[in-house]
Amino acid sequence: MASIDLNLLTALDVLLAERSVTNAARRLGLSPSATSRTLARLRSATGDALLVQAGRSLVATPYAEQLADRVHALAQEARTVLAPAPGHIDPALLERIFTIRANEGFVALFAPALVAAITKGAPRVRLCFAPKPDKEATPLRDGTIDLEIGTAGASAPEMRSQLIFRDRFVGAARLHHSLLEGPITPQLYAACGHVVTSRRGVSKGPVDQALHDLDLRREIVAIVPSFLDALNIARHSDLIALVPHSCMSDRVTMAKGLQSFALPVPTPELAISAMWHPRFDADPAHRWLRQKVMDTCRRVS
Repeated sequence: MASIDLNLLTALDVLLAERSVTNAARRLGLSPSATSRTLARLRSATGDALLVQAGRSLVATPYAEQLADRVHALAQEARTVLAPAPGHIDPALLERIFTIRANEGFVALFAPALVAAITKGAPRVRLCFAPKPDKEATPLRDGTIDLEIGTAGASAPEMRSQLIFRDRFVGAARLHHSLLEGPITPQLYAACGHVVTSRRGVSKGPVDQALHDLDLRREIVAIVPSFLDALNIARHSDLIALVPHSCMSDRVTMAKGLQSFALPVPTPELAISAMWHPRFDADPAHRWLRQKVMDTCRRVS
């Protein structure tokens, strides 16, 4: 490949179109003598005269005539490939399947509004919501996942992220639970049975550390993989669930039959972000998707 000068492709395309060294030189921005030298290089590269004198004009050889259409198509394709990427798209004409990885709580709260917004603006776009069993970065790196929603991790430092909204943990108990009858103290909270959410089966978290600082410990009765599972168990038992505040939105049916309450101990804020691989930074379709997700989630939350 080191011996191939792709500039010759453009020059050959212009020469075959103009059939004149002078006119071709004008279009190429070269001097006639430089264009003549380029034609000589083309003849050497192809082993054919390509253009020969016929009176005051040049005529193409049979081989050049045979090449003309292919050369023009190749030159056009090369210009397209090396041109700046398009900066915008028409969503109404976009045909693409986007895969978004998010937990069940996000899908329950935001997917209906997001699907409605996408369908309205881009009827040929399809959304695929993938489960989130872990924070493994491989699906983002290999393109299996277009966008991930959740708290940013440190395992994939090259990933891009943008904050969507901030959330916080709250407690959730069935209606008329005895814990809700008066002020909720750390002691009363810790004395209850608890259901926690962990994809990896881990029972301890920031709440437990805060309770430990007060010489308290809560009793973990059940560990489930999703916040929906935790809420369903709390709805039908005396166990207390720990969930993001967004899961208790009045717009979400999973909050029915439950009452949320502020935790009696401090816990870190949750920063919910969209994450993607840097290969999609400049992709106008992906930028459009990210903006739709940001706008829709911020409106719903």
